[in-house]
Amino acid sequence: MTLVMMADDGIPFDGMMAESSPLGGAEAAFVSLAEAFAARGHQVLVCNKIKAPIRHKGVYWTPIDPSSFPEDCDLYIGNRGHRLIGLIPGARRQVFWLHNPGDYLLKPRYLWPLLRYRPILAFAGPHHASTVPGWVPNGGRATIPLGLADAFRGRLPLGQMPPPRAIFTSNPLRGLDWLLDLWERRIAPAVPQAELHLYSGAAVYGQAADKKASAMNAVLARADALADKGVRRHEPLPREGLIEALRSSRVMLYGGDPGETFCLSLAEAQALGVPAVVRPLGSVAERVQNGVTGTVAADDDAFVKAAIALLSEEAIWRRQHEAALATQQGLSWDEVAQRFEGLIP
Repeated sequence: MTLVMMADDGIPFDGMMAESSPLGGAEAAFVSLAEAFAARGHQVLVCNKIKAPIRHKGVYWTPIDPSSFPEDCDLYIGNRGHRLIGLIPGARRQVFWLHNPGDYLLKPRYLWPLLRYRPILAFAGPHHASTVPGWVPNGGRATIPLGLADAFRGRLPLGQMPPPRAIFTSNPLRGLDWLLDLWERRIAPAVPQAELHLYSGAAVYGQAADKKASAMNAVLARADALADKGVRRHEPLPREGLIEALRSSRVMLYGGDPGETFCLSLAEAQALGVPAVVRPLGSVAERVQNGVTGTVAADDDAFVKAAIALLSEEAIWRRQHEAALATQQGLSWDEVAQRFEGLIP
């Protein structure tokens, strides 16, 4: 039996938590990959900042304790943190899984362990890979897109168009203030019956959000003040509730952010058939087929025009809805696990 070990030293989370509470994209991806490995018959050990060990869906979760680590394994995946590089020196294959733009790898605390242990650097897409210069020490570079949970894939077209409801499901600091400007001044006046539903807040990001809570709350307070413009704010939802909210929305509006390296929330929306209007920032343009499943808007005018069209015209919505269902299903997590398995020598 192949032994796969994964490690993360960010916020505490585990597979049970992923089923009952909203998680950030990187954490949700980590859980999904671990469970996909287990479903494929591997022995999976995850070490992170949880308080006590648990076993869930074939994955053994345990607090980080180097004294209890195995001497070797078939595949070791360190997730984001520099202290996790080379944690299992005897691993047949070491991988360092990146989720953010890779310029942080240029810091000495990353360069030294990368030079010593030479893990394969795993990226989520072409834009993501471009954020790490070729000279950064590594044992190879692999581009493996994030997977989508089965619950988001394989849906049938809706019989009826949803009400004129737009949805935003990302971090409030990722362009929400800009979006609220456009909504208040230009979109809402053009489509008075439309609503903008926000599923956004600090809860998804745990302790990592503490330093930015004030800035997040300021943006969300502004959203609350726009109730007369159709802005409706909700707490972030776990998976089933999120799927229902997305399928009840006509369009996802997201300006994008230079820090996006995959944008799982946008990929999930597109897989469910939700057309999207975005800007070409970070990796966001990789998630939308411009003019087919949504619009990659070059400027504010193009963004507003596309948003108003989807909130007003059924023919445009129907065409993009069905195109998204037909072409934007992405990879399953089983397929992603297979690609990581392919890195084992």
